[in-house]
Amino acid sequence: MSTVESLVGDWLPLPDVSELLNVSITKVHGLLDDRSLLALRIGERKIRSVPAGFFVGSQVLDSLKGTISVLVDAGFTDEEAIVWLFTDDESLPGRPVDALREGRKTEIRRRAQSLAW
Repeated sequence: MSTVESLVGDWLPLPDVSELLNVSITKVHGLLDDRSLLALRIGERKIRSVPAGFFVGSQVLDSLKGTISVLVDAGFTDEEAIVWLFTDDESLPGRPVDALREGRKTEIRRRAQSLAW
């Protein structure tokens, strides 16, 4: 198991994301293409999967897309962005993805923007 796989823990293969969101697999691919979600190839079979922490109930975490945009603009790859979102930060405290879930998107995006400098 890779570092990012163990860091995130729970992953959803794309068909499961499709079912969770009640949309077609084509729509899930669209969400990945427009950077509303990030996915990596994980596991022994290298199945494209999305961190389960990107969802609240049956919805994509509201503040995720803008935060991903900031990280991509800062030069992060998909894997680096996922690692950053799921790595504990003592100054928060907690993980950036948890702060997003708590509604603290401004603070997280400000931190992400500072990474570009």
